[in-house]
Order: sequence, then structure tokens, then C-alpha cells
Amino acid sequence: MSGTNGGSDPVILATAGYDHTVRFWQAHSGICYRTVQHPDSQVNALEITPDKQLIAAAGYQHIRMYDLNTNNPNAVINYDGISKNVTGVGFHADGKWMYTGGEDNSVRIWDLRSRNLQCQRIFQVNAPVNCVCLHPNQGELFIGDQSGSIHVWDLKTDNNEQLIPEQDASILSISIDPMGTMMAAVNNKGNCYIWTLTGGRGNDPTQLHPKAKFEAHNRYVLRCLFSPDSTWVWDCAFSGDSQYIITASSDNMARLWSVDTGEVKKEYSGHQKAVMCLAFRDEFVQ
Repeated sequence: MSGTNGGSDPVILATAGYDHTVRFWQAHSGICYRTVQHPDSQVNALEITPDKQLIAAAGYQHIRMYDLNTNNPNAVINYDGISKNVTGVGFHADGKWMYTGGEDNSVRIWDLRSRNLQCQRIFQVNAPVNCVCLHPNQGELFIGDQSGSIHVWDLKTDNNEQLIPEQDASILSISIDPMGTMMAAVNNKGNCYIWTLTGGRGNDPTQLHPKAKFEAHNRYVLRCLFSPDSTWVWDCAFSGDSQYIITASSDNMARLWSVDTGEVKKEYSGHQKAVMCLAFRDEFVQ
């Protein structure tokens, strides 16, 4: 990545939240080197494109994409026409398309190759969508909604499977391990559910096999990954070597933690309100 973050530094760390800004940090020093104003709304979710060229910021009724390699303060791509909050955003591994989920009860696929600002496909559910997770096979989306349902949308066949782990418990986060062998989901009652996954290769759809349920927290669980942070943790991400975890918290801070010791290695301060989301990539792009 070029620009003011240190030239060839492969690490990109960005945070955003209720203060209508996206902030970019030197992960090792804790210095904020760039702040982008996002005046339209709070930022609910962030994600960096696989090629590290753009970052998507999801907010109220829109997604804005900012250039990572220049200091351009304006969004270079704008996706509008969504009626409510966009709660999740992510990318196909090859950068061909972007997916979003939102409080309009839908998950959308956006074609990034044409950049015609058009939604390519829509999957409708019966409740606001809290989270969307792309299976490592790049062909299935796992969707958690406020009614407590988890939907598995097969993008190849357009088939949909549905399960409800717990009645009247909103699914707030879903995570699948990089090998596609296990899945975790957490809800607003503090419970965490674990499944083992089989299939998901070729034309075989992924099959979920219940493995465990436990009470992870006494109250809301906002993400599947646990942090010792005493404030609300809205988002988190692992480093590529799994040695560190970065958290975004309601006390206006982001923190870098050592997984082995639980020690805070770095704090990133500058937001004036809660930090709702973060985006982090530390691998080299060929």
C-alpha cells in the first residue's frame, strides 16, 4: 500500500463508528495517519477489498467505497437505493462481487466488475438481517436475522436451507473457520452454538451437524470471538499469524491484544464516539 501509512507496509487497519469518520492507523505505532469524513450516517461495517485497493463502509441506506492508495477524501464508488441500515459487508475472494445484508430483510450481491452501481441478486428473508458470512468455498452465504433464523443461501443453485438454533433469540454474529469445517453463531441471549460442517465441495451443499451449545456471556454477544475488554466489543479481527486480535469498542477505542498473554499491546484513540467496526489485512498482495 502506498501513501502516508508507510509505503510498502502490508498492514491496513481501519476503524469507524458513530462519529461519522473512518480512521486509518499505523498498526504498530498507534498513529492515526488518515481520517475520512463519512457525513451521511454512522458506519455499521467495514471491509477491505482482497486487492487492498478500496475499503467499503456500510451505513444507513448506502455503501461508500474509498480509495486506500490515495488521500482522496471522497468516496470513489457509491451504492445507494437501500431502504434501511446496511449491517454487513464482505467480498468474494477474487473481488468479483460484494455482498451486503441489512435491516430491509435482504442480502444483496453487487457486481464489482461492471461498477454500474446495480444490485445483481437479492435474497429476501422475513426479518432484519444482522450478519452475513461467506463460506470459504465462496459459494454459500450464511445469514443471521433478528427472528433467530440462520439461512444458508447456495449461490450456485439459489436453494435456501433454514435452521433456528433457539426460539426468540436474535442471531447477531456467524463465523466459519478458514477450512470450512466448523461454524459458530451467537445470539442476544448470550448463547454460542457450534456446528461441524461437511460437504460444501463441488456441487455438494454444506451440511451442519450440531456439536455444542454454551453460555458465552450473561447478556448480548455481539461477535463470536471473545475479548477480555470490559466494554462492549462491536467488532474484532485476527492477525494473519493468529498471534494478535484487534477489537473495536464502545469506549471510543480500538485495541491490539496478544492472544497468548491477553495483554493490550497497542491502543488506537481518536474516535469521539463508539467504534462500531474495523477492517484489517496484513498479508502481502502479489
